[in-house]
Amino acid sequence: MESINRTERLAAVGAEITRACRDAGRDPASVTLIAVSKTFAAEAIEPVIASGQRVFGENRVQEARAKWPALRARYGDVELHLVGSLQSNKAKEAVALFDAIHSVDRASLAAALAREIAALARQPLLFVEINTGAEPQKAGVQPQDADAFLAACRERYGLTISGLMCIPPLHEAPAPHFALTARIGRRNGLTLLSMGMSADFPAAIVLGATHVRVGTAIFGERGHLASSES
Repeated sequence: MESINRTERLAAVGAEITRACRDAGRDPASVTLIAVSKTFAAEAIEPVIASGQRVFGENRVQEARAKWPALRARYGDVELHLVGSLQSNKAKEAVALFDAIHSVDRASLAAALAREIAALARQPLLFVEINTGAEPQKAGVQPQDADAFLAACRERYGLTISGLMCIPPLHEAPAPHFALTARIGRRNGLTLLSMGMSADFPAAIVLGATHVRVGTAIFGERGHLASSES
């Protein structure tokens, strides 16, 4: 029963993306849905793959390494995105495992990623995370430092940065944070914006999101490696 519910939720999220794109005068194909499957075991994820979803997000390298290689062996066209913070000492594993990394946010990580991308000859999409609310407990580059950090990623470390990511403060309206991220992206020539989660992805789409990270609205409330019976 739970797998059916997840299939229905996936369809509902897809319909809402289509509505938001229509309202914004955008092609729904311009928005990539990342189904965030963190804490859910493979048996909870597989029905969502079977329903046609092909892009998934995980928060931790260790958890992704435990469940995704077997899934990808069965579904070779699945794309995996790291949407959580990344420690520099996990850069090698992240570059080997993920097709996109959404949390580039400091010089030491940029340097580590540059080394591993060269060593592994593998180029995941890279997003710089912007801490739009300047929250001390959160990762991310401060907005006022974003231009200089992006320049350093490109010029000092030779990284190809494709986009920006943000997570607005929990108790603030998200739209100003999405708009700020979009402005930083435009002035730095970036075409991809990873913005919006289960509660606010329609607003993010209106403000230019190309990737929305939706977990709870598809998988339900999270537990510790929740199974399909959770």
